[in-house]
Amino acid sequence: MRRSLMSISLAAILALAAIVFSQENPKQIVQKSQDAMTVAGSESISTLTINDGKGNQRVRKFSSAQKADASKQVTKMVMRFLEPADVKGTGILTFDYDNKDDDMWLYMPALRKVRRIVSGEKTKSFMGSEFSNADITKPSMSDFTYAMLGSETLNDVACWKIEMTPASSAIGDACGYSKKIAWIGKEDYTTRKTEFFDLAGSLTKVMITDKITCLDEKHKKYQPVDITMQNKQNGRSSRFVIEKVVFNPNVKDAYFTTDYLEK
Repeated sequence: MRRSLMSISLAAILALAAIVFSQENPKQIVQKSQDAMTVAGSESISTLTINDGKGNQRVRKFSSAQKADASKQVTKMVMRFLEPADVKGTGILTFDYDNKDDDMWLYMPALRKVRRIVSGEKTKSFMGSEFSNADITKPSMSDFTYAMLGSETLNDVACWKIEMTPASSAIGDACGYSKKIAWIGKEDYTTRKTEFFDLAGSLTKVMITDKITCLDEKHKKYQPVDITMQNKQNGRSSRFVIEKVVFNPNVKDAYFTTDYLEK
């Protein structure tokens, strides 16, 4: 009997230890989420639909390419707008660094030159949409502190609910938010929903991912292909839909230069 009790006690201790050591802290989960959605390389054609909340909408089509360089801890992305005529030729180049401020450049055909987007402009609207310039780049992990708010199921997907707060007031001012709350899928680590709170602490925007595709099955890398940003304060919304995307880890490096933006 004593041996049975010892076996049961040992089994219980091992089970508890397995649970404890298998638990991940919220920062690790967010890091894994960023990693899961960082593809070695891809090329795509997308549309950005902007709704003004009054029944009017504008549709903008663009091509894009992205490439991750793990050795330099940077993901590069270039976008070029194809239509309509008033934005055709506009180009955007971003360097998303893992541990320092991102770089972003904008090319306007009318001005015939590339302009660097400074940190103070990261809160501005991206191409007139409800996405800001900061929203289209992944933040540095050190810019935020992380807190686990629990678990919740969204559309039959079990998610962690994690709060991210800027590590300083300067970082909050730069991104335009006092905090964000993200719902991250427990199986694939992809973000299903994010709530954004303005600097006064009020809910300002909600980003919802309606569709995700696995671009790199071998390395379990995922690409959100249908994302909507809803502005809860003005009734506007914007939707990114990737119509065609191909996995291509050998995207040309020449695409990710300011010279390419001007071509």
